[in-house]
Amino acid sequence: MEMDILEKCAYIKGLAEGLNLDTTKPEGKVLNAIIDLLSDITTTIADMDDEVATLGDYIEEVDHDLGDVEEYLYDEECDCDDDCCDDDCDCCCDDDDCDCCCDEDCDDCDYMEAMCPHCGENICFDSEIEPEDLICPACGKNFSDK
Repeated sequence: MEMDILEKCAYIKGLAEGLNLDTTKPEGKVLNAIIDLLSDITTTIADMDDEVATLGDYIEEVDHDLGDVEEYLYDEECDCDDDCCDDDCDCCCDDDDCDCCCDEDCDDCDYMEAMCPHCGENICFDSEIEPEDLICPACGKNFSDK
Protein backbone atom coordinates (compact mmCIF):
# COMPACT_ATOMS: atom_id res chain seq x y z
CA MET A 1 0.00 0.00 0.00
CA GLU A 2 1.36 3.38 -1.05
CA MET A 3 1.11 6.35 1.27
CA ASP A 4 -0.51 9.59 0.17
CA ILE A 5 1.24 12.93 0.58
CA LEU A 6 -0.22 13.66 4.02
CA GLU A 7 0.84 10.25 5.33
CA LYS A 8 4.37 10.71 3.96
CA CYS A 9 4.65 14.09 5.66
CA ALA A 10 3.42 12.63 8.97
CA TYR A 11 5.98 9.80 8.61
CA ILE A 12 8.83 12.30 8.10
CA LYS A 13 7.62 14.36 11.04
CA GLY A 14 7.59 11.21 13.19
CA LEU A 15 11.13 10.31 12.10
CA ALA A 16 12.33 13.80 13.02
CA GLU A 17 10.63 13.61 16.42
CA GLY A 18 12.30 10.23 16.99
CA LEU A 19 15.69 11.84 16.43
CA ASN A 20 15.12 14.14 19.40
CA LEU A 21 16.53 17.10 17.50
CA ASP A 22 17.93 19.85 19.64
CA THR A 23 15.84 22.85 18.58
CA THR A 24 18.20 25.23 20.36
CA LYS A 25 20.93 24.52 17.77
CA PRO A 26 20.74 26.06 14.26
CA GLU A 27 20.55 22.66 12.52
CA GLY A 28 17.60 21.57 14.67
CA LYS A 29 15.81 24.89 14.06
CA VAL A 30 16.28 24.58 10.28
CA LEU A 31 15.06 20.98 10.15
CA ASN A 32 12.08 21.80 12.36
CA ALA A 33 11.17 24.80 10.15
CA ILE A 34 11.51 22.66 6.98
CA ILE A 35 9.24 19.99 8.46
CA ASP A 36 6.64 22.63 9.46
CA LEU A 37 6.78 24.12 5.96
CA LEU A 38 6.46 20.65 4.41
CA SER A 39 3.41 20.02 6.59
CA ASP A 40 1.80 23.29 5.47
CA ILE A 41 2.54 22.56 1.79
CA THR A 42 1.12 19.04 1.93
CA THR A 43 -2.04 20.26 3.69
CA THR A 44 -2.51 22.94 1.00
CA ILE A 45 -1.95 20.42 -1.80
CA ALA A 46 -4.41 17.96 -0.25
CA ASP A 47 -7.03 20.74 0.01
CA MET A 48 -6.42 21.70 -3.62
CA ASP A 49 -6.77 18.05 -4.70
CA ASP A 50 -10.17 17.94 -2.98
CA GLU A 51 -11.23 21.18 -4.69
CA VAL A 52 -10.04 19.92 -8.09
CA ALA A 53 -12.03 16.70 -7.64
CA THR A 54 -15.13 18.72 -6.71
CA LEU A 55 -14.66 21.00 -9.72
CA GLY A 56 -14.15 17.96 -11.94
CA ASP A 57 -17.48 16.54 -10.80
CA TYR A 58 -19.12 19.92 -11.38
CA ILE A 59 -17.62 20.19 -14.89
CA GLU A 60 -18.93 16.71 -15.73
CA GLU A 61 -22.42 17.80 -14.67
CA VAL A 62 -22.19 21.02 -16.72
CA ASP A 63 -20.88 19.03 -19.72
CA HIS A 64 -23.79 16.63 -19.44
CA ASP A 65 -26.27 19.52 -19.22
CA LEU A 66 -24.59 21.23 -22.18
CA GLY A 67 -24.88 18.00 -24.14
CA ASP A 68 -28.61 18.00 -23.46
CA VAL A 69 -28.86 21.61 -24.64
CA GLU A 70 -26.82 20.85 -27.79
CA GLU A 71 -28.98 17.83 -28.51
CA TYR A 72 -32.10 19.96 -28.12
CA LEU A 73 -30.78 22.76 -30.32
CA TYR A 74 -28.95 20.85 -33.05
CA ASP A 75 -30.75 17.53 -33.28
CA GLU A 76 -34.28 18.90 -33.09
CA GLU A 77 -36.39 17.80 -36.02
CA CYS A 78 -39.76 19.14 -37.02
CA ASP A 79 -42.89 17.34 -35.91
CA CYS A 80 -44.54 17.04 -39.34
CA ASP A 81 -43.06 13.67 -40.37
CA ASP A 82 -39.88 11.69 -40.02
CA ASP A 83 -38.55 12.51 -43.50
CA CYS A 84 -38.74 16.31 -43.20
CA CYS A 85 -35.37 18.02 -43.61
CA ASP A 86 -33.57 14.68 -43.42
CA ASP A 87 -30.05 14.74 -44.85
CA ASP A 88 -30.35 11.04 -45.64
CA CYS A 89 -33.35 11.50 -47.92
CA ASP A 90 -32.53 9.71 -51.17
CA CYS A 91 -35.55 10.75 -53.13
CA CYS A 92 -35.15 12.54 -56.43
CA CYS A 93 -36.80 15.82 -55.27
CA ASP A 94 -37.10 16.83 -58.95
CA ASP A 95 -40.08 14.50 -59.29
CA ASP A 96 -43.48 16.19 -58.99
CA ASP A 97 -44.83 13.10 -57.22
CA CYS A 98 -42.23 13.30 -54.43
CA ASP A 99 -43.95 13.63 -51.06
CA CYS A 100 -40.96 14.52 -48.90
CA CYS A 101 -40.52 18.14 -47.88
CA CYS A 102 -36.92 18.64 -48.97
CA ASP A 103 -36.33 21.99 -50.67
CA GLU A 104 -39.83 23.21 -49.87
CA ASP A 105 -41.66 24.74 -46.93
CA CYS A 106 -43.31 22.23 -44.62
CA ASP A 107 -46.76 23.21 -43.32
CA ASP A 108 -46.08 21.90 -39.80
CA CYS A 109 -42.56 23.22 -39.24
CA ASP A 110 -40.64 26.46 -39.58
CA TYR A 111 -37.65 25.01 -41.45
CA MET A 112 -36.71 24.71 -45.08
CA GLU A 113 -33.81 22.96 -46.72
CA ALA A 114 -31.73 24.18 -49.63
CA MET A 115 -28.52 23.09 -51.30
CA CYS A 116 -25.68 25.61 -51.43
CA PRO A 117 -25.07 26.54 -55.08
CA HIS A 118 -21.32 26.82 -54.38
CA CYS A 119 -20.36 23.76 -52.34
CA GLY A 120 -23.46 21.55 -52.57
CA GLU A 121 -23.98 21.37 -48.79
CA ASN A 122 -27.61 20.88 -47.68
CA ILE A 123 -28.62 23.67 -45.32
CA CYS A 124 -31.72 23.77 -43.07
CA PHE A 125 -32.94 27.27 -42.31
CA ASP A 126 -35.89 29.17 -40.89
CA SER A 127 -38.68 29.51 -43.45
CA GLU A 128 -38.92 33.26 -42.78
CA ILE A 129 -35.44 33.77 -44.26
CA GLU A 130 -35.20 34.25 -48.00
CA PRO A 131 -32.78 31.73 -49.58
CA GLU A 132 -31.03 34.61 -51.39
CA ASP A 133 -30.08 36.07 -47.99
CA LEU A 134 -28.44 32.87 -46.75
CA ILE A 135 -24.73 32.51 -46.15
CA CYS A 136 -23.55 28.91 -46.27
CA PRO A 137 -21.97 27.85 -42.96
CA ALA A 138 -19.82 25.31 -44.82
CA CYS A 139 -18.17 27.55 -47.44
CA GLY A 140 -19.10 31.05 -46.18
CA LYS A 141 -20.51 32.24 -49.52
CA ASN A 142 -23.83 33.99 -50.00
CA PHE A 143 -26.42 31.92 -51.86
CA SER A 144 -27.11 34.85 -54.22
CA ASP A 145 -23.44 35.21 -55.27
CA LYS A 146 -22.79 33.65 -58.65
